[in-house]
Amino acid sequence: MINAAYIHIPFCHHICHYCDFNKVFMKNQPVEQYLQNLDKEMSMGENKSGYKSIFVGGGTPTSLNETQLQYFVESIAQQLPLASDGEYTFEANPGDLTPAKMSILKRGGVNRLSIGVQSFNDVHLKRIGRTHTKKDVLQTVRNAEKAGFDNLSIDLIYGLPEQTIEDAIDTTRQALALGLPHYSAYSLIIEPKTVFYNLMSKGNLPLPKEEAEADMYEAVMHLMSASGLHQYEISNFARTGFESIHNLTYWNNEEYYGFGAGAHGYVKGVRYANYGPLKKYMEPLERGESPRMRTQQTTKQERMEEEMFLGLRKVAGVSIAAFQRKYNQNPLTLFKEAIGNMTERNLLEVTDESIRLTHKGKFLGNEVFQSFLIEPKM
Repeated sequence: MINAAYIHIPFCHHICHYCDFNKVFMKNQPVEQYLQNLDKEMSMGENKSGYKSIFVGGGTPTSLNETQLQYFVESIAQQLPLASDGEYTFEANPGDLTPAKMSILKRGGVNRLSIGVQSFNDVHLKRIGRTHTKKDVLQTVRNAEKAGFDNLSIDLIYGLPEQTIEDAIDTTRQALALGLPHYSAYSLIIEPKTVFYNLMSKGNLPLPKEEAEADMYEAVMHLMSASGLHQYEISNFARTGFESIHNLTYWNNEEYYGFGAGAHGYVKGVRYANYGPLKKYMEPLERGESPRMRTQQTTKQERMEEEMFLGLRKVAGVSIAAFQRKYNQNPLTLFKEAIGNMTERNLLEVTDESIRLTHKGKFLGNEVFQSFLIEPKM
């Protein structure tokens, strides 16, 4: 049974300079038609007994107006029942998450908000194309707590253009002063087809040096730990019991549905991607057909590789016993060369129970993950 679902809302009132997710400007888009077709796709999900995790991302899910949002949460409730202990997350932008919208989400069963803050420095926010301010963030968090949301997470990004180590520390401290149970902190990645990529190509993007970015990450980890939050994944920190169930679905290499334009899913050993353009996504659904653009049946070898490079993102690492139960193979034997090389370089450590990143390995995670890839991925 598939226990998790990701739902994609591609609409935005504004496009950030670093974003490469599937998104479109909201103005003049067929929003209602999209939501109706999304309802059709969600009805194709086979789990009618209750999902452990539902995650609504984007784009900007909270860019929907109140009428659209009401229809959408009712549609989710109808098509994707939530288990009694399930986690139901909505991504939100500080600027457009009004008290009225919070009320709709709360009544609709949403029990976790993931707020895209990125920085508490208004100059940096403007520089990366965000339209909210620090004041908006503080107001949104206050309103969310008033509305009864006690499971709140905020996203931060470090390594921003012209950001110093002092800036990163200041933003992290201000975030922690809110006393929330979950934080995500990501290094800025410059992706193709973004404003930042074009600026970088022209030599007009003053990014911090690698050493400075590493110092920022070190400082973030230290401050989170000093605030009583434990790091359970490379970029994620939580109070015990508030770890993201949905993110752990990915890192535990478990299966999940992906609904919406450009969404990816993993069902019955098949990884798939939906059409991204709205028209191409909606056309097959209008005919009662699946909007999947491509599918790939994974081999056992691919699934075992994925188990390693996804599982190693978790600070606890990959459980040797769990891997053996799942695949009837010993990962220490199967990936002997990669584990040996990475252990020799002090990027991995092996205990009786697990294979996990060392502290040094957290800074070079992508290099470690790549060492477990033998065959190309979809």
